[in-house]
Parts: sequence; structure tokens; C-alpha cells
Amino acid sequence: MRKWVLSGILASEETYLGHLEALLLPMKPLRAAATTSQPVLSLQQIETIFFKVPELHEIHKDFYDGLLPRVQQWSHHQRVGDLFQKLDLKVRGNKECKDQNAKNSLEGKCSSFFKQDLLKHTPSCHPDYPLLQDALRISQNFLSSINEEITPRRQSMTVKKGENRQLVKDCFMVELVECARKLRHVFLFSDLLLCAKLKKQTGGKGQQYDCKWYIPLADVTFQSIDESESSPVPQIPEEEVEALKIKISQTKNDIQREKRACKGGKALERLKKKLCEQESLLLLMSPCMAFRVNNRNGKGYTFLISSDYEREEWREIIREHQKKCFKSFSLTSVELQMLTNSCVKLQTVHTIPLTINKEDDEPPGLYGFLNVIVHSASGLKQSLNLYCTLEVDSFGYFVNKAKTRVYRDTTEPNWNEEFEIELEGSQTLRLLCYSKSMLCRDDGENTDKMVAKGQIQLDPQTLQGKDWQRTVITMNGIEVKLSMKFTSREFSLKRMPSRKQSGVFGVKIGVVTKREHSKVPLIVRQCVEEIERRGMEEVGIYRVSGVATDIQTLKAAFDANNKDVSVIMSEMDVNAIAGTLKLYFRELPEPLFTDELYPNFTGGIALSDSVAKESCMLNLLLSLPEPNLLTFLFLLDHLKRVAENEMSNKMSFHNLATVFAPLNVQVLLYFLQLETIPTPDSKRQSILFSTEV
Repeated sequence: MRKWVLSGILASEETYLGHLEALLLPMKPLRAAATTSQPVLSLQQIETIFFKVPELHEIHKDFYDGLLPRVQQWSHHQRVGDLFQKLDLKVRGNKECKDQNAKNSLEGKCSSFFKQDLLKHTPSCHPDYPLLQDALRISQNFLSSINEEITPRRQSMTVKKGENRQLVKDCFMVELVECARKLRHVFLFSDLLLCAKLKKQTGGKGQQYDCKWYIPLADVTFQSIDESESSPVPQIPEEEVEALKIKISQTKNDIQREKRACKGGKALERLKKKLCEQESLLLLMSPCMAFRVNNRNGKGYTFLISSDYEREEWREIIREHQKKCFKSFSLTSVELQMLTNSCVKLQTVHTIPLTINKEDDEPPGLYGFLNVIVHSASGLKQSLNLYCTLEVDSFGYFVNKAKTRVYRDTTEPNWNEEFEIELEGSQTLRLLCYSKSMLCRDDGENTDKMVAKGQIQLDPQTLQGKDWQRTVITMNGIEVKLSMKFTSREFSLKRMPSRKQSGVFGVKIGVVTKREHSKVPLIVRQCVEEIERRGMEEVGIYRVSGVATDIQTLKAAFDANNKDVSVIMSEMDVNAIAGTLKLYFRELPEPLFTDELYPNFTGGIALSDSVAKESCMLNLLLSLPEPNLLTFLFLLDHLKRVAENEMSNKMSFHNLATVFAPLNVQVLLYFLQLETIPTPDSKRQSILFSTEV
């Protein structure tokens, strides 16, 4: 259906281009004759008759030439929204095109109706959906401004101070009000920033907004780092956030079960309402990075966001529109009410942006592991100490997953570093480039300067193949080359025994400990010792990916029983060591809890009676083979010590359980939260301190 709509657009564009070309044919000789002694028409008359025809022809020819090959080489994941965005922005950007020709080009040829049809037949999980949604908003706002200019009656209904006011961006955000988190809908217009609260719907009324405050863009200023330090952001305990994520996952599973059972009605509606409430609460609880704006009187307003990307994005777009806003103004109560009422019709974001594609049977996004190679960057205008960070979305907000090394004093950094990033329903990969600062802050806030940022949609169809997919992210004139390869969680967690029993990876723990004459495999003890020596306060330890080539180097060293492995580790980034330890447990031929007992652990954790649960879980634990038990208890003690440094490393029990046991977080989390595990003292001492039998 999408292809059919686009074919109609192509046919319409072809006809429109034919009309424009027919107009261009007489224009050229008429313009040439205008410079002779016997002109048919004057230059001014020609400009009036053929007003902006060449410009419109060029704009629509570029659009047609871009769209044609994409329709001819059609696939269901093909994207076209970027072409519509460029077309609308070019016409909108040419102010002199705000006449009937411009209106016809948008309404008649690439009209809002075409885009609405295309959007209607584009799934909300499709990477083209947000691009088309944005293009539709741009054209609708543009056409609205044209109508206001050509219709005196409508013009008199507009706010006096904002005749050409257009909606630029809107989204749900969390505002910090007297240390309390409040859900707001923020509207950025071309001349002001408006913060509104969505009223509760009563008496069958539709959506309505209350304006909490507004600032003319001419008056907006941003707080400096020093000013921001004076008002720290209150933090929500990590375990509360993680517990809410578990509830959301369970509710989503309940909804899917209801759908598969072909049940509907009130039960399904109750679950959907419950999910919406849980996600609203998560949106309130999860962000912790401050974005602060001031008005002309110095009064500050604080929003909480999840990523430096969003903060910089808001700053950039506000600054861009501030260039056209030179004067302050104030709105009367009537004008403000009219503007607030218009938000209902103008809004582009209608729901909490956490659950995407609610009506589909399958959950959106990718689950598994994404290998990313950050190759190089080009386009820098001056030498910098440059590094990149990688973020992916999870539960509606973005988490930092990897960081390249700092490439010093160059305009063409070549990192060629590979990272393995775990995806949890992720749909977008973000890349942020920073110039390294010499400043250091005690609270861990990043003082490095962001040089560029960009993002790409993670298309399941493109990434499902086994081959690496090369791509380029272009941002602010800088191009960063990447390669990506995706492995689904189901495939990545298939345990394949190693054919070489002389190594340690892919070999049963009992075989390794017997060969080494040890209680706990040497690789586990050495990695833990190095992490506890210099990684306990590393932010995101075990969550942030280490460089894949370093991990493979360590893996080869342990498999070869390299005597210099300690020296190799001492020279490596601690995240690579943490990644090696995670890889070791992931490549065991069977899980640490064994194939035989694993289902029993899953059943035991589901018991509702706390006493029965503890008895069952401890009995199962003590039923493990001795090498598995001792290794697990050694790892458990280490992870508890890591969590003791949560204020520094941001790794809670739940975070650690998630990265070490992605398929059964609750089992590992249960043992981490137990204060003591009643094993014999002599055995426990041998676990922690003995290296030889």
C-alpha cells in the first residue's frame, strides 16, 4: 500500500514538473528579448508572470529524482520520509515562495493528504514513521501560515504578537518543581517556549491543556555548569526504577497473552490502562540529567532528561530560532488561553513515548547483541582530542553503552574499535562526539565539549543478516564511519561447547578447575582481582562495553594459558576485562545453574511464600556441582562489593543481575539481595581465599 501511495505521488510530481517545464520554455526567449531594443515584456513583467518557477522546478526535480529510484527498488523497509522533509524545508525556507505557487506545490502535488495516506499505511514501528510525521507537521504549519497571510479573517484571529508563529517541536518532559517531578508537555514555538500540563479528561471532553509558564525565545538563557552545580538533582533509587521496569515487562506479557488467547473487552483495556500508568511513572522516575532555562528576570526552570543528546538538541534548536527573535513580549490572558487551546490541535506527540506500536502482536525493537565498529571520523576543521560515545534506547530512554579511546590532536581520528552492545527492545543507536576537556568535576558530570551528534534507526530487516553492515553518520559537517552486526538474544545465548578442551572458553567449569587444581577457574579470579583493583568506581562497570579486539586478545591469552596474562590485563581498559569475564560465563557449554536445575530455579523464584522460596532456592543452590557452586559464590561476593560502590559506579544489584543473567534477572537478583547464604564456614573460606586444593 505504501508503494501504491508513493507511485501516485510520483505520477503527480511528473505531471507538475511537466507544467513547470512548459512554463520555462517561453520564459527563456522572453527574458532574452527583454534586453533588446524591442522587448515583448519587461524584466519586471517576466519576473511577475514566472515568479519563482525556476526555483520550484529545481526543488521538485530534486525530490522526484530522489524518490524515483527508491520506489523502483522497493522493499517494505524502504525509507522516504527524509525526502519529504527536505522538500518541505526547502519550500518553507524560501520565504519568497509563500505565494500561490508555493501553496500549490505543497497542497496540489505533494500535499498533506498524500502524506496522511502514507503515514496511515506506515506502521508506527517503521523507521520512516517519525520522519513522515515530522514532514507532515512542517507542511501543515507552513500551509497554516500561508492561509493566515492570505485570509484577513483568519489573520484577525491569530495572536497579535505571533502572526507567523509555528510549532517547531513538542514532547513530554519531566519538570522539577520544588524537588518534585511533574509530567509536562513542552511546546517550542518559533518565538516562545511554552510548558503545559495535560488536564484530566472529564465529562467526555477532549484533551485540554493548562499553561504552567512561557518564555519568549528572546528572553531564554541557559544556566552555566557552575550555576547548575548549586542545585543538584534529587535521585530516584535505582532499585525502584528497575522494579518498575520488571512490572512493565510483566504487564506487556499479560497483554500479549490476552491477545493470543483472542480475549478482549474490559480485561485487555484494564491492562492497557495499567501499562500507561506504569510507563508514565517510569518517565517521571528515570531521567536524572538537568536541562535548565532562565527567563529575563533570572527565574529558572529545570527539566530532567535522560541523555546529553536531548539536552544539546534542545539548546541547538532554541538558539537557532533565537536568531530571528529580537524583541521580548508578553501575552494577555486571552492570547495565552488561545495559544494553549491551539496546542491540542498542533501537538505531534500524543502519548507517553515509551511503549511503541502498542497494537502489534510482537514487541518492537531488537533484543540481543549489536557489534559496532567505530572506524574513523572526517570533516574536522581543527585538531582535537576526540572520542565518541554510543547510546541505545531501552524502555523509552537512552543509556550510554560504549566509549572509544581519546584520539589526540588530530583532524582525522582512526579508532577502529569494536564494541558489543546489549539491546533491550532498542530501536535507535546514537553517536556523540566529544572534545576532551582538561577540567575535572567531583560529581562526575561531563565537562567535555560536544562536537557533533547523530543517530540512526536500527532496522531489523537490514541487520538480520550475518554480514557486517557499513554506514556513515553525518553530523555538523563531520562524518563518522561505522560497521554493525546484530545477533539475536536467542541465537547469542545458544551454548556451543568448545572443540578444544585445552582452553577455558566453552569448556565446563568442572573440567577447567580439575585441570588447574583450583576451586574457582583462574580466569574468574584474575579478572575479579583486576576489576577490584582499579574498576570498582568505574561508571557503568560491566554495563559499558569494552573494546571487542581487547576482549578477544584476553580470551586468546587465557585459552593459551599465557603466563603474561596479568601484564596484558594491567595495560587494558578495565571495561575490556569486565567484558571478558561476562563473555566467559556466556560461552559456558551450560549455564552456571546447570541445564538440569535451571528450570527448578525459575520455578522456585516464582513462589509467593517468602519462607518456602528461601528454602527452595538455597536447597537448589547447594545441589549444584561443587565447581559451579564455589564459582557462583565467589562471583556473588564480588558483585556485592561492586554494588557497595553504587554511588560512584551507578551499578545496582538489578543492573548487575541484568548484565550477568539477561534471561533470568530475578534469580541472580534474589541471591544478591540475600544478606547471608548459610554455607559451611570452612567451605566459604576456601572459596574466597584458596587458590590450590
